[in-house]
Amino acid sequence: MKKINARTLHRDLGYFYLGLILSFAFSGILMNHRENWHPDKYTLNVKAIEVQLPDEKDINDEFAENLAKSLQIEDKIKRHMVRKGKFKMMFENTEVEIDTKTGKGEILEFVKTPFISQTMKLHKNTSAWWIYFSDIFGISLIFIAVTGAMMVKHGKHTFKRRGWKLTAIGLIFPILFLLFF
Repeated sequence: MKKINARTLHRDLGYFYLGLILSFAFSGILMNHRENWHPDKYTLNVKAIEVQLPDEKDINDEFAENLAKSLQIEDKIKRHMVRKGKFKMMFENTEVEIDTKTGKGEILEFVKTPFISQTMKLHKNTSAWWIYFSDIFGISLIFIAVTGAMMVKHGKHTFKRRGWKLTAIGLIFPILFLLFF
């Protein structure tokens, strides 16, 4: 029976997970900036509307549902509100915003940005299978990091002489970020 070599295991796990690392890195960058370009809400259609709104006190669930039907919106209402002079209704793939004084507004219909929104599911997926796979991936990344740190055994750039300092800085940085930002 052949003895398992840590260097070989480190290399082979690194190769195996390279595609997943790239996918997670790409989707993570996209997730970091999702508020700037809304990959889950790519605007497909904008339609101007004008409706007669009742007094703000008369705007309720029943009114919102009837208005949605009259505007031919098939989605189920997630929520509605009157805020800063605007009546807003939010649906799965549609948003309606109407000025309460003029009754003028617009319907925004959305579709997900192809490929990019699907890639972002890597970070949002909650299926048991994906969670276990992600746990194994995380443990493997820890293994790759630790074995990689231990590979240099001689000289001034070993983990014992220099690497631990850089590792400490690498650990302190996210802690400081969490504390101060």
